[in-house]
Amino acid sequence: MAVMPDVQPTRLTRDEVESDRWVLNFGPQHPATHTTLRLVLELDGETVVGCTPHIGYLHSGFEKLGEHLDYNQYVVVTDRMNYISPISNNIAWHSACEELFGIELTPRCKAIRTICAELGRIQDHLLCVGAAALDLGGFTAFLYGFNEREIIYDLLEEICGARFTNSYTRVGGLMHDIPPEWPGHVKDFMKRLPQAVSDLESLLTRNRIFIERTKGIGVLTREQAIAWSVTGPLARASGVMRDLRKDEPYLCYADNWDGKGSSAVQFKVPVSSGCDVYARYLVRLEELRQSMLIIEQIVDNIPTGPVNVLPDSRKTLPDKREVYFSIEGLIHHFEMIMWNRGFAPPVGEAYAANETANGELGFYLTSNGDNKPYRARCRPPSFINYQCFPDLIRGHSLSDVVAVLGSLNIIAAELDR
Repeated sequence: MAVMPDVQPTRLTRDEVESDRWVLNFGPQHPATHTTLRLVLELDGETVVGCTPHIGYLHSGFEKLGEHLDYNQYVVVTDRMNYISPISNNIAWHSACEELFGIELTPRCKAIRTICAELGRIQDHLLCVGAAALDLGGFTAFLYGFNEREIIYDLLEEICGARFTNSYTRVGGLMHDIPPEWPGHVKDFMKRLPQAVSDLESLLTRNRIFIERTKGIGVLTREQAIAWSVTGPLARASGVMRDLRKDEPYLCYADNWDGKGSSAVQFKVPVSSGCDVYARYLVRLEELRQSMLIIEQIVDNIPTGPVNVLPDSRKTLPDKREVYFSIEGLIHHFEMIMWNRGFAPPVGEAYAANETANGELGFYLTSNGDNKPYRARCRPPSFINYQCFPDLIRGHSLSDVVAVLGSLNIIAAELDR
C-alpha cells in the first residue's frame, strides 16, 4: 500500500490574501448592456481594477458589404448600424456619396433631411436618457422617453413606409417627397415634446438617488476626451467644444442652404465641464431642446420644388410615374438599375461626416469609376467612444458599470467591422 507523502499547506503572502481578485463576464446577455456587448471585468471585491471590452458579436461585416452593393443599395445596411436612429445613418452615408459624385442637393431635400436628422437625434437621446435611468432603477423615466419615440416612429413611417429601418435617402435626394400633411404632424409633435422633456427633467435632474449614482462617476477629463478622439455629447460633457453642424456645416446648418442667401439655422451647442455621467445626461437633455428649436425654424419654411436633383444629370433614379408612363423614363430606369450606365462616380476618394446623436459618423469612399465603391470605410462614433470605457470604470464599484456604460450609449452594431 502506497504511503501518501506529507503535503504541506500552501502559505499565501499577506499581499496575495488581500488581493483576492476574480474575473466576471458582464454581458453579452446582461440586460444592462442593452445589446451584444461583452465586458471581461477583473474585480477586487466589488471594485473594478481591470476591464477588457470585446466587440464583434454581430458579424455583420458592414464595411466589406459596401464594396459589393451600389451606392443606393447600401443604405439598407446603414439602417442596421445604429438602429436607434437609423435615419441619421442614411443621411450620413449619402452625404459621403454626394461628396464623391459632386452633387449639390436641392433646397427642399436639404430642409427635409435636416428635419429627419434632428428627429433621429431626439429619437436617440430619448432612449439613451430613458434607458440610463432604467438601468439605475428609474422605470418611469424610460416609459416617458419611449412614449415620445413612438410618435417619431409614426412620423418616419409616414414618409417612407417603415418604422424601424427607414432607408429613406437616395443619391442626390430622397426615396420620394413628403406627404403634404407631414409638416403639420411634425409641428403637433413639437408641441407635445417639451412637456415630455420637462417631465424627464423633473424625474431625474434633482433626484437624490440618480445624482448619487451619476455625480463624479466615470470622469473623462477634457484632455482624455481629446486624446481618445471621442465626439458628440460624450466629448461636449467634458468641455470639448466641437459640433460638426457648427464647425463643418452642411444641409440647413450652413449659410445659403436654400440658394436665396438665407442664414443657417440658429441653435446653441451645449457644453459642460462636469466630465461625469451626470454631465452627459444634462448635455443630452439640452440637446433635445436645441433639436426642437432647429425643427421649428425649418418646418414652416420648407422650400418648394423637387427633392431630387434633375433626372437629366443621370445621377438619380427617375420618378416612378415617368417609369410607368413614358418610354424615356423606362429606359432611364433600366440603364440605372440593370446596366448601371451613368450611375458611377468619377475616379477618386471622398470623406464626409455628420454630427449624429453619438458624435461624428463619417464614411470614407474610394471609387475606381465602377458603380460600386472600390473601398468603403466607416468612422462610427460608438467604435471610437467605446475605447475609453476601461479607463472610465477603473476604480469604481461593480454597480457603477451600468451607469457609465449607459452614459456612453454604445450601439453594438456600430462596433462590428
